Amino acid sequence: MRRLPPVLIEDGCSRELVSLIRTILAACKEISFRVGQGALSGVLGSTLDENIQGETQKKLDVLSNQLLKDILLESGYVKAIASEEEDYTVAGNPKANYIVAFDPLDGSSNTDINSLVGTIFSIMEAPEGSDPSDPAIFMQPGHKQVAAGYVLYGPSTMLALSTGKGTRLFTLDKTHGSFLLTQDFAAIPEDTKEFAINASNQRHWTPAMQNYIADLLEGETGPRGKNFNMRWIAAMVGDVHRVLCRGGLFTYPEDRKDPNKPFKLRLLYEANPMAMLIEQAGGIAHTGRERILDIQPEEIHQRVGVILGSKHEVEACLTYHK
Repeated sequence: MRRLPPVLIEDGCSRELVSLIRTILAACKEISFRVGQGALSGVLGSTLDENIQGETQKKLDVLSNQLLKDILLESGYVKAIASEEEDYTVAGNPKANYIVAFDPLDGSSNTDINSLVGTIFSIMEAPEGSDPSDPAIFMQPGHKQVAAGYVLYGPSTMLALSTGKGTRLFTLDKTHGSFLLTQDFAAIPEDTKEFAINASNQRHWTPAMQNYIADLLEGETGPRGKNFNMRWIAAMVGDVHRVLCRGGLFTYPEDRKDPNKPFKLRLLYEANPMAMLIEQAGGIAHTGRERILDIQPEEIHQRVGVILGSKHEVEACLTYHK
């Protein structure tokens, strides 16, 4: 099996970009170890703090964020970082060429029940001559990402990564500490019978999404003419991994539960990197109004609706939103 660095170099990645990705993965290996230790490491449970999103922080949220933050800033490869767990962007090396946005531990509420969690990251080029302390350097649409990926901490630790030439899957060989290529190019089936949505929010969805899901649930006797299965892991990284492996539709749509927060997922470090991975594997990633990768960000922690997955199923969902 092939190791990660030669694969990236063959794809034309600069050695600086390869080094940056390896730096991110060094932190992820340590996170993987801490997650795997569970209660033995004393890092399960919640803190008494909230992040800028107003969400109670898990101990592993804080630890994972600090690991990624420290190793990236010490590496010298990043001009600035943005994190779900940081109120503001953090300046790095003024001479560096890249900026990184990340969700250090997606699905962290799953840690206490020993379920799937992961790290999501997005890499962009820093505008030439930009100020590393200026958050405006992150205000770039997702199609400008030079790399995006996630590391899934499950029965095995897996990396999904794209540098714009397809989406590849790697598995961490814990014997040697290397990520080895285990699926050269992920290809999402265009058709599916699976969908993932948090059904507890059904009463808050827009009429378009309510009608779409209602038709799926009617199965083969309904307008879609086939039976669907619903899956829900409660961690975007786990649900998207399933889509990459066997197809499906994942959505966290607009809802009206809190008029001040109609969307759940963050654009820069959740929706954008996942959209790149999905599109590079032949799927579609949309908000219901526009392609995710075309959105011009307005703030670091901006939220958006997300509908992504198998091409034909996403297209079917979007017909309800016209």
